[in-house]
Amino acid sequence: MDISGCSFSELSYSTLFNTYISNFDKLKAFYPFNPLSSVDMEKRASSLESSVYKTNYISALAKYHEALGIEDSQRDQLDKLSKKNALVIVTGQQLGVYGGPLFTVFKTMTAILLARKYEEELGRPVIPVFWLADEDHDFEEIAWTGIVGRNDFSKISLNQQGKEIPVSEELVTDQIEEFKSKVKEELFDTDFSEALLAQLNTHYKTGNTHAQAFAGLINSWFAGEGLLIAGSNFEPIKKLIAPEFITSISQSDSIFESLESKSTELEKDYHRQVMNGDSNLFYLSEDAGRIKIHHSNGRWSAGELDWTEQELLQLIESNPERFSPNVFLRPIIQDKLLPTLGYVAGPGELAYYGQMKELYEEFDLEMPPIIPRFTGTIIESGITRILDKLPFEFPDYGKRIEDLESEFVEQSESADIEKVFSIWKDKLDAAAEDPLKVINEIDPTLDGTVGKTVAGFSNELDKLKGRVYRSIKKQEEIQINRIEKIKVNLFPDGGLQERSVSPVYFMNKYGLDIWNQLISEIEKEGLDLTKHHLIEL
Repeated sequence: MDISGCSFSELSYSTLFNTYISNFDKLKAFYPFNPLSSVDMEKRASSLESSVYKTNYISALAKYHEALGIEDSQRDQLDKLSKKNALVIVTGQQLGVYGGPLFTVFKTMTAILLARKYEEELGRPVIPVFWLADEDHDFEEIAWTGIVGRNDFSKISLNQQGKEIPVSEELVTDQIEEFKSKVKEELFDTDFSEALLAQLNTHYKTGNTHAQAFAGLINSWFAGEGLLIAGSNFEPIKKLIAPEFITSISQSDSIFESLESKSTELEKDYHRQVMNGDSNLFYLSEDAGRIKIHHSNGRWSAGELDWTEQELLQLIESNPERFSPNVFLRPIIQDKLLPTLGYVAGPGELAYYGQMKELYEEFDLEMPPIIPRFTGTIIESGITRILDKLPFEFPDYGKRIEDLESEFVEQSESADIEKVFSIWKDKLDAAAEDPLKVINEIDPTLDGTVGKTVAGFSNELDKLKGRVYRSIKKQEEIQINRIEKIKVNLFPDGGLQERSVSPVYFMNKYGLDIWNQLISEIEKEGLDLTKHHLIEL
């Protein structure tokens, strides 16, 4: 494995993200800690003794693990979390089928490596945590996987309609069999295929919830690295966080203003990632699924349901399991439950955290350091071999394929074939003048024969020129095919590989332990979060 890198500024990362990495001081108004500063990380650790609900959460989390079917492999992590001065590095993601895109793995690896780093530096237990996005209800967003197949990149969708309930509660149906067949058809048959498919089938089977399937799979990949699985869509946990739900309603006006003021300030120079709303809660209806709660004219509503504020607060207190946090409230809940040293975020998450600094204060919390995740592109050996044969750098392949092909053709026409043959013909005509005079003096009747001979030379040159053009065309076709192959592997579906290709694709070709190997390799070299990595296998 050879790991190099390129600057984020050369790729499609936002101005906000690039500023965060390269000039953090410009963003101090939005983020209280610089995650790339050891001083700031130590400051966060020293101010963080524990979390509000940690003790009760550990007990509820043990029951949650039982429900997920992963309790045996999570006991050591829970024991470590129960230590008085324990801290956590948290990351999280939607419950994508087969683990979601590659960046899910990169986020998890980052949390694991940082937990080890800070445990050593701080002399305190630090546990890596994967927070399941088990409240989200957008089934379409998780119901696919991406495979670089035999001919092209394939985005394979699970032919199943969501019920608008939290994805974690959606059942894996028999539609998974068709999905498995399509994935298997795209994957090459390797020495690792049988074991990989058996692992996937163990978790993604009819009757499991998507939370059980996803958590089981991530756990099988990373439990051995000390990863703790966490979440909130579980009745005993909802009872713990009912006060935060109540606060989100009773202080809704000031919460709105806190979010809106920072969002407005942020978008003056950057962008607002998530729109602010009149509520940060959803209602979980047995009939209609997860419904956004709205506030208007002093009353609260969700679909056909309608409450006074007092009625809604009483309902939350008696039945908190009927409520679900939105994208802004979820981090608050997470940090009430866990002693969060830092949160590992993707570029989009990092952006919406920039809107939340004052929201944290509404809940008597301080926003933790938001740590950019490891980002990278895996370059297989077959791609490495042909990269050197083309005049482009890695970031160039982010362009449209039509633009790459046009640029290549323009560069390949640097030798002016027309000019070369035109000069050659001119020299041939000039060279024929003296011999023509001599022959005319000897026998004027041979003039026509000489002309035909010279014309024959010219015709042969035209034929040769045609062959040269055909050769160039053939070489261009070979190179253009190479460009297309590189583009499909490095920037499939028009974006970075990590955003669309499934980890399963690489595990099938290089072994089920590829991520453990990569963790070891990065740990040996040192984790660098300031650039996009190129990982040559």
